[in-house]
Amino acid sequence: MTAVHLTGPRLVLREIEPGDADALLDIYGDPAVTRHLSFGPCTPEQVDLIVERSIAGAAEEPRTEYSLAVARVDRHELIGSVRLATERQRAASIGFALHPAVWGQGFGPEAVALLCALGFDHLGLHRLWAARSPLNEASARTLLRAGMTQEGRIRDHFLVDGVWRDSITYSILEQEWAPISGQWS
Repeated sequence: MTAVHLTGPRLVLREIEPGDADALLDIYGDPAVTRHLSFGPCTPEQVDLIVERSIAGAAEEPRTEYSLAVARVDRHELIGSVRLATERQRAASIGFALHPAVWGQGFGPEAVALLCALGFDHLGLHRLWAARSPLNEASARTLLRAGMTQEGRIRDHFLVDGVWRDSITYSILEQEWAPISGQWS
């Protein structure tokens, strides 16, 4: 297994480690972060399971899921997480969540661009897609700035707190991908 360590201008995507649990809890335990996700705020035990699954998934062969930490290039501390889950036909779904302290600083588009680099440049995928809550305009701006195209709406996509929620979908194809300067190590 080759560990993922992908560096962009300001961010690095790296494997999730046991020591990331508290930082992940600060993100996934925050109602402001999870209000647009397909799940509500997580407990410490739920975050511990996320960390365990991420570490176990990194060791699977073939690897089908990449749950990764987002950190600044000059620091190891997790400020967000991203996920790429491969599908049939050289495709994958992607998702991301950042700590509210870094919202509005341009880290979202860079994190998505690094996921695109992982998918297209390193995994040889043809299509990546993402879904967002219709109310999450910040995510819409992030996905568009990263070069994705809005595709449509999935009606009643997620049941969240007993209420069905639609999703707005985005995608990018390998021939549309314009890489950022990044390194794979």
